[in-house]
Amino acid sequence: MVFTPQTILTIILLLVVAGFVFDTFLSWLNLRSQPDDIPDSVAAFYDREKYRKSLEYHRHRTNFSFVTSTFSFLLSVAMLYFGGFGLLDSWLRPVIDNEILLALVFFGVLAIASDILTLPFQLYSTFVIEEKYGFNKTTIRTFIGDKLKGYAVGAILGGGLISLLIYLIQLIGPDFWILFSLLAAILILLINMFYTTIFLPLFNKLTPLEDGELKTKIESFSKTVGFPLDNVFVMDGSKRSNKANAFFSGIGRKKKIVLYDTLIANHNTDELVAVLAHEVGHYKKKHIIFGYILSVVQVVFTLFILSLMVQSENVSLALGGTQSAIHLNLLAFGILFSPISGLTGLFMSMYSRRNEFEADAYAKETFSGPALASALKKLSVDNLSDLYPHPLYVFFHYSHPPLLKRLAVIEQS
Repeated sequence: MVFTPQTILTIILLLVVAGFVFDTFLSWLNLRSQPDDIPDSVAAFYDREKYRKSLEYHRHRTNFSFVTSTFSFLLSVAMLYFGGFGLLDSWLRPVIDNEILLALVFFGVLAIASDILTLPFQLYSTFVIEEKYGFNKTTIRTFIGDKLKGYAVGAILGGGLISLLIYLIQLIGPDFWILFSLLAAILILLINMFYTTIFLPLFNKLTPLEDGELKTKIESFSKTVGFPLDNVFVMDGSKRSNKANAFFSGIGRKKKIVLYDTLIANHNTDELVAVLAHEVGHYKKKHIIFGYILSVVQVVFTLFILSLMVQSENVSLALGGTQSAIHLNLLAFGILFSPISGLTGLFMSMYSRRNEFEADAYAKETFSGPALASALKKLSVDNLSDLYPHPLYVFFHYSHPPLLKRLAVIEQS
């Protein structure tokens, strides 16, 4: 079946509208689900005054997201309905006759324009909302530096991938997806392997954990469970926010643990080792490997579907183009594929939530359930986490189970 450009545009607009309405409904539903008070059992670790601050924080963020998402939605609809993307293509095409360079400039203009238009929202989010609730540590200098570095990384990685993709499409045709899938799988693997060595230091400073009780206990635990620890780093997360986290990176025999300095500042040694034990649980349960395989399968499937429409002239015409253009088709594909990507993302989130329970169980079995529970409680309070997200919102948006569900499972005898 061949769809006309007008039919394709109608489908695209319907998908954009449906996605906006559905996401707005979920956010509204989640906002209404928050109880005004908490039971005494929860108040024992989540002070009621702190809980009220959490409610205010999430209401502020949700209401602000309504504004930002509405702005983005109206802008997208206007660009689609009035052929704005095709118009940009028609402006650039007379002065750029190379398809790869044309695509790079096209996406570059869109990215920069979008960033400039949303800059007031970004500033308000960081320097008003996050500042008001005691999270923001970002300076204007850091904010601008992050922007410039982000542009550079995006231009190198994003520009390189787009160039390679279009080159393979021109060279091979519809079967481009086979070779590009292989190259994408290798790239994902390399990023996982060298994230803390190459990419993370561009934005944050990593320093080896100093000798002491914490390092000794981490190394002892790693040896006990057979975790191939290469090094433990402290990241200056406080450079941007008071929120805390921890993770490890690397595939193979050498693993690097990264602890936020804010995490170390707010937790005792046993709690920190329990958090580490949770991360080691992901490694021991093969979550990293299976996650990588699922990501590659998702990429292969996406590229195969893309190959069915990437050279369609009608898709380009639907976006206001005057002729077939790969970059216009890539843009349209991102929207047309959204229902399928939503479903695959949903399954990935379900898989991720199950993995979190398994990693919690591993930390409980190999180290300490009470220490892990205490760490999660402190993290939740310090980050003003949402204690009572609506189940439907969790189902569609959460990669981790809600705190109270995790605690209920951990604290089972």
